[in-house]
Amino acid sequence: MTALYRAEVIGSLLRPAWLKEARAALSRGQMTMAAFKRIEDRAVDEAIAQQEAAGVDIVTDGELRRGTFLGPLTDTVDGFSYVGEVIEAQSHWRRAPETEASGGKVAVTGKLRRRRSLASEEFTYLRARARKPIKATLPSPLMMALLWSPKHSTAAYPDPFALFADATDILRQEVSELASLGCEYIQIDAPELAKLVDPATRANFFEAHKLAPERLLTEGIDMLNAVADAPGVTFGLHLCRGNNAGQWMAEGGYESISKQVFTRADRYGIFLLEYDDWRSGSFEPLRDVPQDKRVVLGLISTKTDAMEPADGVAARVEEAARFFPRDRMALSTQCGFASVAAGNPINDETQPAKLKLVAEVAHRVWH
Repeated sequence: MTALYRAEVIGSLLRPAWLKEARAALSRGQMTMAAFKRIEDRAVDEAIAQQEAAGVDIVTDGELRRGTFLGPLTDTVDGFSYVGEVIEAQSHWRRAPETEASGGKVAVTGKLRRRRSLASEEFTYLRARARKPIKATLPSPLMMALLWSPKHSTAAYPDPFALFADATDILRQEVSELASLGCEYIQIDAPELAKLVDPATRANFFEAHKLAPERLLTEGIDMLNAVADAPGVTFGLHLCRGNNAGQWMAEGGYESISKQVFTRADRYGIFLLEYDDWRSGSFEPLRDVPQDKRVVLGLISTKTDAMEPADGVAARVEEAARFFPRDRMALSTQCGFASVAAGNPINDETQPAKLKLVAEVAHRVWH
């Protein structure tokens, strides 16, 4: 990828109400798959049009074909079951007082077995419809930590890192297929790494569930590097502190992980970093990003309707440029708008307004 896309998107977009209704009808057996796919296609068409109208430089399909951003590892893979209770790993979300709590009731209960490629369906449809450059998004294999339960998963995976290894193999197949279809830019979403910045999350989530932080920052990053293996493809690594219907899981700056992540994850040419509010800390850890990499600053929040002032966003870019070359940076929202199907608790009109803000500020700063 020779171009540097200054106005970036992260991936997921809000699902229209009529798409949610159609998916519910499909699950009840009240709609055929063929009819549902036509509705799903329409939703993707509208997502593409909204991004292009906003003026961003690169588009995704909005991840609208997925149940959550984990779709390529859950929606078309066997090994998961509904367990009827919020599993331990999903009980650590934090939220603003006005948002509703949300947790997962699906857990890994068997060995992962891939049925088909979801990402290939997403990409080929997007390639045929988009007029602007496109990218594919895939979840980190380490995100299976959210679905690993000491109660439900140990029969299949006594060690969660064995689960991550199987997920890595599945994602390598997805990457290989995407590359064979002409995909040149793949973003891997790895919020689990940024969650390590918070001592409380380290202790209560990772260490309590046999997820040693030092293994995640060594063996885990090596798995991420193994996924990012396809000639001619640029890989981006997206780090955030959790994005689940307005909730988050960690707070704190990147300094406790920056040296390990930015240097060890050497197959990634782009780091897309959450920097939208006080939870993200300072820009100083950008000093640890190798100078041959690129950084996408996630300065605009998808969690709130409040619009960031354009001048303030531009000023923050200049502040970040004290620690990393300005000409190797770009701008985005801090995360997607709907990492889960429910979406973040924002108004529908907020999404295009935030995307337009990304485009306008980016094109002003890097004109």
